[in-house]
Amino acid sequence: MSISPPDAGTVTMFTTTWCGYCRRLKSQLDRAGIPYAEVDIEAHPDAAEFVMDVNSGNQTVPTVLFPDGSAATNPSLREVQSRVG
Repeated sequence: MSISPPDAGTVTMFTTTWCGYCRRLKSQLDRAGIPYAEVDIEAHPDAAEFVMDVNSGNQTVPTVLFPDGSAATNPSLREVQSRVG
């Protein structure tokens, strides 16, 4: 799996199946109509490595990758909306 920034207007969200914060952000993005690609870091070792690189060695989720190549850990809906455009 190659980690590259998503297309404009969307985000990539790195998650786990058991993460409550991930479920909350996904439902907020769904309600706001913001498209996202979800990547389970437990199923994709490359994604887990990316998340660890972004989070000082920690597998903290949700980690969101934006079209400009920047990332945020556990961002608010408002932050995602402002960074997606």
